[in-house]
Amino acid sequence: MLSSIEEKRKPIHLKSKLRKRNPKMVKGRKWILKQHFSGEPKIDDFELVEEELPELKNGEIMFRSLYISVDPYQKPFSASNPVPSTMIGSSVAVVEKSKHKGFPEGAGIVLYAGWVERGIVNPDEKLSFLGGTWKYPKIKGLSPSMMLGACGMPGLTAYFGLLRVCEPKSGETVVVSGAAGAVGSMVGQIAKIKGAKTIGFTGSDEKVKTLKDIGFDYAFNYKKISVEDALKESAPQGVDCYFDNVGGDMSTSVLQNMAQGGRVSVCGAISTYNGGKPSKCVDLLPLFLFTELKIEGFVVGRWEKEHEAGLRELARWINEGKLKAEETVVEGFENTPQAFLGLFDGSNTGKMVVKV
Repeated sequence: MLSSIEEKRKPIHLKSKLRKRNPKMVKGRKWILKQHFSGEPKIDDFELVEEELPELKNGEIMFRSLYISVDPYQKPFSASNPVPSTMIGSSVAVVEKSKHKGFPEGAGIVLYAGWVERGIVNPDEKLSFLGGTWKYPKIKGLSPSMMLGACGMPGLTAYFGLLRVCEPKSGETVVVSGAAGAVGSMVGQIAKIKGAKTIGFTGSDEKVKTLKDIGFDYAFNYKKISVEDALKESAPQGVDCYFDNVGGDMSTSVLQNMAQGGRVSVCGAISTYNGGKPSKCVDLLPLFLFTELKIEGFVVGRWEKEHEAGLRELARWINEGKLKAEETVVEGFENTPQAFLGLFDGSNTGKMVVKV
């Protein structure tokens, strides 16, 4: 099982015109967001900067990132940060130098320091609304990149967002939008583990095949079939749980097909991030009333104290062959912005990461 996962991790090679670093100096590189996004993200919104790192203070560590995570949430959430500033995000890294007893040299860590190749942080400080710095347990057979995907923020988002918000029961019908993405692909598989019927919407025939390969009962290319027609075929009795990654017109259509007492977990709205029209769900308020729907948004940091327990269960399911972890790997820290842009044109299947 694990070898098949590794075979799917085919790196994408992109060209770079950056100068080589001077190996004699301890320098850090990071990507700066020069200006807030206007419409679709552009390469010109970013700048790669290099700086000489200072001496460590007591309680600090120097880290070197192994993989950088690019995620759709980084676009809307970066809007509240001043510019220019380090682009937000997480990475899986190794501790190179340490003046912190809890984080020895060589330790593997996950941290929310942003798009940073090498830098210095105080692990006791919270770096982001999603968390700070934590040591991840080394689990045999799993790539460290999994701590950014199936066993990281996307996997935990799927795990807690589905199980704690939607609470699917065996035999119920679960619909997932953005189903071939890092979160959506995990949601469908977790729902299957819990005995639910799963329906996924995605944007290409290739991704439809991927969803069926990982166990979705139904998968539809929304560009070729309307949501209404797809649900007439796959959920004639209505939708019990809807895990929403997309928003917009797709969500309006699914909400109109919810079953009595349905639950909706609002995780994201990627269809609106580049200026798309928001859902007209406010027009459905009478429907919500009489079908007694529960609609709840969430941020995965709500369950921060339970993250390690969730991670270990996700890892167990992967090792048991119950979860298949899809990854799209982009080679080279210099290509982080290109990878980020790829999230919005459907370049990724599963989790998109940058191999530093």
